[in-house]
Amino acid sequence: MQKIQNVKIEPLTENKFIKPVQISYIQSGKEKKWEAIISHDSVAVLLYHLEKESFLLVKQFRPPVYINNKNNGFTHELCAGILDKNVTEAQTVVEEIDEECGYLVDINNIEKITSFYTSVGFAGARQGLYYAEIDESMKIHDGGGIHDEEIELFFLPTKEAKSFAIDENIPKTPGLMFAFYWFFDVKV
Repeated sequence: MQKIQNVKIEPLTENKFIKPVQISYIQSGKEKKWEAIISHDSVAVLLYHLEKESFLLVKQFRPPVYINNKNNGFTHELCAGILDKNVTEAQTVVEEIDEECGYLVDINNIEKITSFYTSVGFAGARQGLYYAEIDESMKIHDGGGIHDEEIELFFLPTKEAKSFAIDENIPKTPGLMFAFYWFFDVKV
């Protein structure tokens, strides 16, 4: 695991991906205010590797997790990305699988599971959840992300997924946990 050092927390004055706002509204005749973040919607994909009988996850350092859990800011996640281009969700899924994981999946083999809202207390962005199967014939490079992303690939055998999902010592996203349970309910 990489060592994280010299962490500073400062007010955000210029932003690229999120916009802090204050929302004022009236509910039941009472004026209220709420602090929120306007952010991009996103997609995530549960990747099942047929030959390895494993899920392919990504592991990466997440500074917001680190500031709340100084012991571990590295999270296990589904391959995912924000919707910041003028392409379909499925096309974004294909691009993210390529960039983060190094596999080329045909867009016709991307299956939509559902969508839901994340971080509803402060962001409320929508995430589309997808599923795809991969094998080694689809591998085109090592993955790891683009630009300055530092993404580690992690194969989790399906037989370990349920215990992994409920292990509180492993930082992970609720979307990943939901995707596992969807898989075992629908695909197995």
